[in-house]
Amino acid sequence: MRHVVVMSLTASAGLISIFLVDFADLYFISLLGKRELAAAVGFAGTLIFFNQAATIGLMIAMSALAAQRIGRGDEAEARRIATSVVVASVALAACLSLAFWIYAPQLLEMLGAVGETKALATRYLRIVVPSLPIAALAMVGSGLLRAHGDARRAMNATLAAGAVNAVLDPILIFAVGLGLDGAALASVAARIAMAAAAVYPILKHYGGFAPFRARQFVRDLAPIIAIAGPAILTNIATPIGSIVVTRAIAPYGDTAVAAFAVILRLTPLAFCVLFSLSGAVGPIVGQNFGGGAYDRVREALRKSLYIAGAYTVFIWIVLVLLHRLIASAFGLDDDGASLIFWYAAVVAPLFFFNGVLFISNAAFNNLKRPLWSTWLNWGRNTIGVAPFVFAGSALAGAPGVIVGQAIGGIAFAMLGVWLGFRLIDAYENGRADPDKGWKIPLTRPTPTPPGSSPRA
Repeated sequence: MRHVVVMSLTASAGLISIFLVDFADLYFISLLGKRELAAAVGFAGTLIFFNQAATIGLMIAMSALAAQRIGRGDEAEARRIATSVVVASVALAACLSLAFWIYAPQLLEMLGAVGETKALATRYLRIVVPSLPIAALAMVGSGLLRAHGDARRAMNATLAAGAVNAVLDPILIFAVGLGLDGAALASVAARIAMAAAAVYPILKHYGGFAPFRARQFVRDLAPIIAIAGPAILTNIATPIGSIVVTRAIAPYGDTAVAAFAVILRLTPLAFCVLFSLSGAVGPIVGQNFGGGAYDRVREALRKSLYIAGAYTVFIWIVLVLLHRLIASAFGLDDDGASLIFWYAAVVAPLFFFNGVLFISNAAFNNLKRPLWSTWLNWGRNTIGVAPFVFAGSALAGAPGVIVGQAIGGIAFAMLGVWLGFRLIDAYENGRADPDKGWKIPLTRPTPTPPGSSPRA
């Protein structure tokens, strides 16, 4: 258990700095005392999160493909595949950025933004989205550093982003008087700082990148997509769910949207250990699975669930004690403060089930069943969100939306953990083949009675 805890806490340090960038933006904007500004950041953030989720999939591909080549001592090949992943990542982010820039008003209207809030969100989005390819470079660069085992420099890149944003936000928003535009420019500067902090050590210590060759890039697309494709599909399910919830909560006005924006940014900050726990348990599961130590795989999952439960209880208590302070810090009125209360009292403890699903997904990715993660994530963020969100809205208004979203994930979390343990049992008993996709028997076969022949 100590190994899992140490790896989770170390990884969460880097995650906190990433989440603090968006959290700091929203906090400083809220100090201007205009609900439309906070709501605008909330709407824009939902679309930006979509791009981040896609880029994370390519970061996973970078780590896996480069690490394989580094592990066998082929540094030149590692630099070559790294170049291909960087080009693919930047190209994808550039396409999304262009689409977001052109269609920002229509996309925001689809989310429920109207009037001045829509205009402000459009302006904010059009300042930030040109920097998304730079953010993609930063993230896949961080993945390459991790492939080299350089977790410290990878973490430093994310810390650089948080530091730059924390310094520039108050300067540009208040001292220079740019307001919302200042927050957007600070986010752009943070992404540039992260990219510089990720790429510089690659150039200095690891030989940089290989020259780009179009023919080789085309050949590399197959292994890149093989890893990044399922990861991207898995990751973008979450922003799809957020889009559904944002659309459901928009009719309750800018106060509700502003409060939901606070919740969206508070959640990864408060539960960063659960996010990093999945990254910590994955390698442990993979190593023991590779060595055939199925009892240790099972134990790693159990202990991860215990950690997730204990940490959730701790954060639940903290949020209940601080919910009034949080609402006050962001200048929320009574309706907004009510949403923060419902989040702290009811939604926070239910986030344990999200943690369970994170752990299950990490297990599937390392037990050669990545598509199970994809299907569970999409199920959780579609049929596990929409019916519960709209039913909650009809029954209890805006609080029902956020509670419904949390309740909808319980069944998928329980299914995920059940499948995880059944998969381990199937491997251990020789009833599963790692190379036959996801079609395996999940129950024990019925034994053939003595003296009889099996049916044809």
